[in-house]
Amino acid sequence: MTPFFLKSACKDYLWGGNRLRNYGKISTQERIAESWELSCHPDGESVISSGEFEGMTLSAFLKEYPEAAGIYSEKFDRFPVLIKLIDAKENLSIQVHPDNAYAMRHENDWGKTELWYIIEAEPNAEIIYGVKHAVTKEELRSAVEQHHLPELLNHVPVKAGDVFFIPAGTVHAIGKGILLAEIQQTSNLTYRLYDYDRGRELHIEKALSVAKLTPSENPPLENPVIREGYTAQYLKRCPFFTVQKITASESSVGYYDSFRHLLILEGNAFMEIDGKEIPIHRGDSIFIPAGVFCPIQGKCTALKTFMSRMEKPADKLQRVRQRMIL
Repeated sequence: MTPFFLKSACKDYLWGGNRLRNYGKISTQERIAESWELSCHPDGESVISSGEFEGMTLSAFLKEYPEAAGIYSEKFDRFPVLIKLIDAKENLSIQVHPDNAYAMRHENDWGKTELWYIIEAEPNAEIIYGVKHAVTKEELRSAVEQHHLPELLNHVPVKAGDVFFIPAGTVHAIGKGILLAEIQQTSNLTYRLYDYDRGRELHIEKALSVAKLTPSENPPLENPVIREGYTAQYLKRCPFFTVQKITASESSVGYYDSFRHLLILEGNAFMEIDGKEIPIHRGDSIFIPAGVFCPIQGKCTALKTFMSRMEKPADKLQRVRQRMIL
Protein backbone atom coordinates (compact mmCIF):
# COMPACT_ATOMS: atom_id res chain seq x y z
CA MET A 1 0.00 0.00 0.00
CA THR A 2 1.36 3.43 -0.97
CA PRO A 3 0.37 7.10 -0.49
CA PHE A 4 -2.06 8.51 -3.02
CA PHE A 5 -3.48 11.83 -4.15
CA LEU A 6 -7.12 12.80 -3.62
CA LYS A 7 -9.45 14.71 -5.91
CA SER A 8 -11.69 17.07 -3.98
CA ALA A 9 -15.42 17.60 -4.22
CA CYS A 10 -16.09 21.25 -5.11
CA LYS A 11 -19.06 23.28 -3.87
CA ASP A 12 -20.67 26.39 -5.36
CA TYR A 13 -22.27 28.57 -2.66
CA LEU A 14 -23.50 32.12 -3.13
CA TRP A 15 -20.76 33.64 -0.94
CA GLY A 16 -17.88 31.87 -2.72
CA GLY A 17 -15.11 33.13 -5.00
CA ASN A 18 -12.67 31.57 -7.43
CA ARG A 19 -9.28 31.73 -5.74
CA LEU A 20 -9.28 27.96 -5.24
CA ARG A 21 -8.62 27.56 -8.95
CA ASN A 22 -5.16 28.95 -8.11
CA TYR A 23 -4.76 25.93 -5.82
CA GLY A 24 -5.42 23.46 -8.62
CA LYS A 25 -9.14 22.99 -8.03
CA ILE A 26 -11.22 22.29 -11.12
CA SER A 27 -14.96 22.74 -11.45
CA THR A 28 -17.50 23.57 -14.16
CA GLN A 29 -19.53 25.54 -11.62
CA GLU A 30 -19.55 29.34 -11.55
CA ARG A 31 -17.73 29.52 -8.20
CA ILE A 32 -15.64 27.25 -6.03
CA ALA A 33 -16.67 28.26 -2.54
CA GLU A 34 -15.33 25.06 -0.95
CA SER A 35 -13.24 22.07 -1.94
CA TRP A 36 -13.61 19.02 0.31
CA GLU A 37 -10.05 17.75 0.38
CA LEU A 38 -10.37 14.77 2.73
CA SER A 39 -13.92 13.54 2.95
CA CYS A 40 -15.89 10.36 3.40
CA HIS A 41 -19.09 12.36 3.92
CA PRO A 42 -21.88 11.46 1.47
CA ASP A 43 -22.47 15.15 0.72
CA GLY A 44 -19.06 15.36 -0.97
CA GLU A 45 -16.65 12.44 -1.14
CA SER A 46 -12.96 12.56 -2.01
CA VAL A 47 -11.90 10.33 -4.91
CA ILE A 48 -8.50 8.68 -5.16
CA SER A 49 -6.70 10.16 -8.16
CA SER A 50 -3.44 8.17 -8.32
CA GLY A 51 -2.04 4.69 -7.77
CA GLU A 52 -3.64 1.27 -7.82
CA PHE A 53 -6.91 2.49 -6.25
CA GLU A 54 -7.43 5.39 -8.67
CA GLY A 55 -11.11 6.10 -9.22
CA MET A 56 -12.30 4.69 -5.88
CA THR A 57 -13.92 6.96 -3.35
CA LEU A 58 -11.95 7.29 -0.15
CA SER A 59 -14.87 5.80 1.79
CA ALA A 60 -14.94 2.72 -0.45
CA PHE A 61 -11.19 2.30 -0.02
CA LEU A 62 -11.38 2.54 3.77
CA LYS A 63 -14.31 0.12 3.89
CA GLU A 64 -12.14 -2.43 2.07
CA TYR A 65 -8.93 -1.53 3.92
CA PRO A 66 -9.98 -0.15 7.34
CA GLU A 67 -6.46 -0.66 8.69
CA ALA A 68 -5.32 2.23 6.47
CA ALA A 69 -7.11 4.68 8.82
CA GLY A 70 -5.15 3.40 11.83
CA ILE A 71 -6.07 2.21 15.29
CA TYR A 72 -7.13 5.57 16.71
CA SER A 73 -9.97 5.80 14.18
CA GLU A 74 -11.44 2.48 15.30
CA LYS A 75 -13.42 4.03 18.18
CA PHE A 76 -15.46 6.11 15.71
CA ASP A 77 -18.40 4.73 13.73
CA ARG A 78 -17.21 6.57 10.62
CA PHE A 79 -14.04 8.18 9.31
CA PRO A 80 -13.63 11.00 11.83
CA VAL A 81 -12.12 13.91 9.88
CA LEU A 82 -13.28 16.20 7.07
CA ILE A 83 -10.89 18.81 5.61
CA LYS A 84 -11.92 21.71 3.40
CA LEU A 85 -10.49 24.70 1.62
CA ILE A 86 -12.90 27.65 1.86
CA ASP A 87 -12.84 30.81 -0.25
CA ALA A 88 -15.08 33.54 1.15
CA LYS A 89 -15.61 36.29 -1.41
CA GLU A 90 -18.52 37.47 0.74
CA ASN A 91 -19.43 37.00 4.39
CA LEU A 92 -20.61 33.56 5.41
CA SER A 93 -23.67 33.26 7.63
CA ILE A 94 -23.33 33.70 11.39
CA GLN A 95 -23.77 30.16 12.61
CA VAL A 96 -23.16 27.58 15.29
CA HIS A 97 -22.68 23.81 15.31
CA PRO A 98 -24.02 21.36 17.91
CA ASP A 99 -21.87 19.00 19.92
CA ASN A 100 -22.09 15.24 19.53
CA ALA A 101 -24.63 14.74 22.32
CA TYR A 102 -27.13 17.26 20.93
CA ALA A 103 -26.56 16.23 17.32
CA MET A 104 -27.10 12.54 18.05
CA ARG A 105 -30.21 13.23 20.08
CA HIS A 106 -31.84 15.61 17.60
CA GLU A 107 -30.26 14.86 14.20
CA ASN A 108 -28.93 11.30 14.51
CA ASP A 109 -25.59 12.67 13.35
CA TRP A 110 -22.29 13.94 14.69
CA GLY A 111 -21.68 17.42 15.97
CA LYS A 112 -18.93 19.65 14.66
CA THR A 113 -15.79 20.98 16.26
CA GLU A 114 -13.36 22.60 13.83
CA LEU A 115 -10.07 24.43 13.35
CA TRP A 116 -9.30 27.22 10.90
CA TYR A 117 -5.91 28.00 9.41
CA ILE A 118 -5.92 31.33 7.55
CA ILE A 119 -4.12 30.96 4.20
CA GLU A 120 -4.95 34.32 2.63
CA ALA A 121 -6.65 37.42 4.03
CA GLU A 122 -7.40 40.72 2.34
CA PRO A 123 -6.75 43.96 4.26
CA ASN A 124 -9.31 44.49 7.06
CA ALA A 125 -10.57 40.91 6.81
CA GLU A 126 -12.08 39.55 10.01
CA ILE A 127 -13.88 36.59 11.51
CA ILE A 128 -16.61 36.39 14.13
CA TYR A 129 -15.46 34.36 17.12
CA GLY A 130 -17.96 34.00 19.95
CA VAL A 131 -19.82 36.69 21.87
CA LYS A 132 -18.21 39.92 23.12
CA HIS A 133 -19.44 39.40 26.66
CA ALA A 134 -21.73 37.06 28.54
CA VAL A 135 -25.32 37.20 27.27
CA THR A 136 -28.57 35.43 28.03
CA LYS A 137 -30.41 33.31 25.53
CA GLU A 138 -33.15 35.96 25.51
CA GLU A 139 -30.61 38.70 24.66
CA LEU A 140 -29.25 36.60 21.82
CA ARG A 141 -32.76 35.92 20.52
CA SER A 142 -33.64 39.61 20.67
CA ALA A 143 -30.49 40.53 18.73
CA VAL A 144 -31.43 38.05 16.02
CA GLU A 145 -35.02 39.31 15.81
CA GLN A 146 -33.96 42.97 15.84
CA HIS A 147 -31.28 42.34 13.17
CA HIS A 148 -28.35 43.56 15.26
CA LEU A 149 -26.76 40.23 16.14
CA PRO A 150 -23.30 41.23 14.77
CA GLU A 151 -23.12 43.96 17.43
CA LEU A 152 -23.11 41.33 20.21
CA LEU A 153 -20.30 39.30 18.68
CA ASN A 154 -16.52 39.37 18.83
CA HIS A 155 -15.00 40.58 15.54
CA VAL A 156 -11.37 39.50 15.18
CA PRO A 157 -8.98 40.87 12.50
CA VAL A 158 -7.05 38.08 10.78
CA LYS A 159 -3.94 37.63 8.66
CA ALA A 160 -2.30 34.74 6.86
CA GLY A 161 -0.96 32.16 9.31
CA ASP A 162 -3.52 32.77 12.05
CA VAL A 163 -5.13 29.73 13.68
CA PHE A 164 -8.51 29.49 15.42
CA PHE A 165 -9.95 26.52 17.28
CA ILE A 166 -13.75 26.53 17.24
CA PRO A 167 -15.37 24.03 19.59
CA ALA A 168 -18.98 23.04 19.00
CA GLY A 169 -21.29 25.69 20.42
CA THR A 170 -19.12 28.66 19.44
CA VAL A 171 -21.03 31.28 17.45
CA HIS A 172 -18.80 32.09 14.47
CA ALA A 173 -18.52 33.27 10.88
CA ILE A 174 -15.89 33.61 8.19
CA GLY A 175 -15.70 37.15 6.87
CA LYS A 176 -15.28 38.20 3.26
CA GLY A 177 -11.80 38.25 1.77
CA ILE A 178 -10.56 35.15 3.60
CA LEU A 179 -9.27 31.88 2.20
CA LEU A 180 -8.70 29.21 4.81
CA ALA A 181 -8.28 25.53 5.52
CA GLU A 182 -10.86 23.98 7.82
CA ILE A 183 -10.18 20.75 9.69
CA GLN A 184 -13.35 19.45 11.29
CA GLN A 185 -15.33 16.49 12.50
CA THR A 186 -17.10 14.55 9.77
CA SER A 187 -20.38 16.45 9.91
CA ASN A 188 -22.38 18.78 7.73
CA LEU A 189 -24.66 20.18 10.45
CA THR A 190 -24.92 23.97 10.53
CA TYR A 191 -27.46 26.10 12.39
CA ARG A 192 -27.71 29.60 10.91
CA LEU A 193 -28.53 32.49 13.23
CA TYR A 194 -28.11 35.34 10.76
CA ASP A 195 -27.55 35.47 7.00
CA TYR A 196 -27.55 39.14 5.94
CA ASP A 197 -31.10 38.88 4.55
CA ARG A 198 -30.04 36.53 1.73
CA GLY A 199 -33.21 34.46 1.95
CA ARG A 200 -31.72 31.18 3.15
CA GLU A 201 -33.24 29.11 5.94
CA LEU A 202 -32.37 30.05 9.51
CA HIS A 203 -32.32 27.59 12.41
CA ILE A 204 -32.82 29.99 15.30
CA GLU A 205 -34.34 27.70 17.94
CA LYS A 206 -31.76 24.95 17.44
CA ALA A 207 -28.95 27.50 17.33
CA LEU A 208 -30.08 29.11 20.58
CA SER A 209 -30.25 25.67 22.19
CA VAL A 210 -26.55 24.96 21.53
CA ALA A 211 -24.89 28.39 21.43
CA LYS A 212 -22.26 29.21 24.04
CA LEU A 213 -23.34 32.38 25.85
CA THR A 214 -19.94 33.42 27.22
CA PRO A 215 -16.85 34.66 25.34
CA SER A 216 -14.54 32.12 23.75
CA GLU A 217 -10.78 32.12 24.18
CA ASN A 218 -8.57 30.91 21.36
CA PRO A 219 -5.93 28.62 22.91
CA PRO A 220 -2.25 29.54 22.34
CA LEU A 221 -0.15 27.48 19.96
CA GLU A 222 2.57 25.16 21.12
CA ASN A 223 6.15 26.09 20.31
CA PRO A 224 7.42 24.60 17.04
CA VAL A 225 9.71 21.59 17.10
CA ILE A 226 12.78 22.19 14.94
CA ARG A 227 14.89 19.26 13.77
CA GLU A 228 17.17 18.66 10.86
CA GLY A 229 15.08 18.56 7.73
CA TYR A 230 11.81 19.84 9.13
CA THR A 231 9.94 22.17 11.44
CA ALA A 232 6.65 21.06 12.97
CA GLN A 233 4.19 23.05 15.06
CA TYR A 234 1.09 21.59 16.66
CA LEU A 235 -1.92 23.74 15.82
CA LYS A 236 -4.32 21.60 17.84
CA ARG A 237 -4.63 18.24 19.51
CA CYS A 238 -8.19 17.23 20.39
CA PRO A 239 -10.16 13.96 20.51
CA PHE A 240 -11.36 14.44 16.94
CA PHE A 241 -8.11 15.32 15.12
CA THR A 242 -4.53 16.44 15.54
CA VAL A 243 -3.12 19.10 13.21
CA GLN A 244 0.45 20.23 12.62
CA LYS A 245 1.91 22.81 10.31
CA ILE A 246 5.13 21.42 8.86
CA THR A 247 7.89 22.84 6.75
CA ALA A 248 9.91 19.93 5.47
CA SER A 249 12.88 19.14 3.27
CA GLU A 250 14.63 15.82 2.86
CA SER A 251 12.36 14.15 5.38
CA SER A 252 9.81 11.39 5.63
CA VAL A 253 6.15 11.53 6.59
CA GLY A 254 4.41 8.60 8.21
CA TYR A 255 3.16 6.99 11.38
CA TYR A 256 2.37 3.48 12.52
CA ASP A 257 -0.95 4.05 14.28
CA SER A 258 -2.77 6.63 12.14
CA PHE A 259 -3.28 7.79 8.59
CA ARG A 260 -1.58 11.06 7.64
CA HIS A 261 -3.19 13.67 5.42
CA LEU A 262 -1.06 16.38 3.84
CA LEU A 263 -2.62 19.54 2.46
CA ILE A 264 0.17 21.32 0.61
CA LEU A 265 0.18 25.09 1.19
CA GLU A 266 3.40 25.81 -0.69
CA GLY A 267 5.82 23.46 -2.34
CA ASN A 268 8.65 22.94 -4.75
CA ALA A 269 9.27 19.33 -3.91
CA PHE A 270 8.49 15.73 -4.74
CA MET A 271 7.47 12.59 -2.89
CA GLU A 272 9.00 9.20 -3.50
CA ILE A 273 6.25 6.67 -4.20
CA ASP A 274 7.12 3.16 -5.42
CA GLY A 275 10.61 4.39 -6.29
CA LYS A 276 9.25 7.21 -8.46
CA GLU A 277 9.66 10.92 -7.84
CA ILE A 278 6.17 12.46 -7.86
CA PRO A 279 5.98 16.30 -7.86
CA ILE A 280 3.86 17.97 -5.20
CA HIS A 281 2.29 21.39 -5.63
CA ARG A 282 0.25 23.94 -3.74
CA GLY A 283 -3.25 22.62 -3.15
CA ASP A 284 -2.35 18.92 -3.41
CA SER A 285 -4.25 16.62 -1.07
CA ILE A 286 -2.30 13.47 -0.15
CA PHE A 287 -3.41 10.47 1.92
CA ILE A 288 -0.72 8.36 3.59
CA PRO A 289 -2.12 5.09 5.03
CA ALA A 290 -1.21 4.07 8.57
CA GLY A 291 2.14 2.30 8.75
CA VAL A 292 3.35 3.77 5.46
CA PHE A 293 6.26 6.19 5.18
CA CYS A 294 6.79 8.57 2.30
CA PRO A 295 10.10 10.39 1.67
CA ILE A 296 9.97 14.06 0.65
CA GLN A 297 12.74 15.84 -1.23
CA GLY A 298 12.73 19.60 -1.64
CA LYS A 299 11.00 22.17 0.52
CA CYS A 300 7.27 22.23 1.16
CA THR A 301 4.88 23.68 3.72
CA ALA A 302 1.80 21.66 4.59
CA LEU A 303 -0.94 21.04 7.10
CA LYS A 304 -0.63 17.52 8.42
CA THR A 305 -3.72 15.96 9.98
CA PHE A 306 -3.93 12.65 11.79
CA MET A 307 -5.46 10.91 14.78
CA SER A 308 -3.52 10.58 18.01
CA ARG A 309 -4.05 9.12 21.43
CA MET A 310 -5.52 11.67 23.82
CA GLU A 311 -4.15 11.05 27.28
CA LYS A 312 -3.24 12.68 30.59
CA PRO A 313 0.34 13.90 31.13
CA ALA A 314 0.93 11.12 33.67
CA ASP A 315 -0.04 8.53 31.08
CA LYS A 316 2.46 10.01 28.65
CA LEU A 317 5.28 9.61 31.15
CA GLN A 318 4.45 5.94 31.65
CA ARG A 319 4.11 4.84 28.04
CA VAL A 320 6.91 3.93 25.66
CA ARG A 321 7.38 6.57 22.98
CA GLN A 322 6.07 5.31 19.66
CA ARG A 323 8.32 5.62 16.67
CA MET A 324 7.34 8.58 14.54
CA ILE A 325 9.25 10.08 11.61
CA LEU A 326 8.03 13.38 10.23
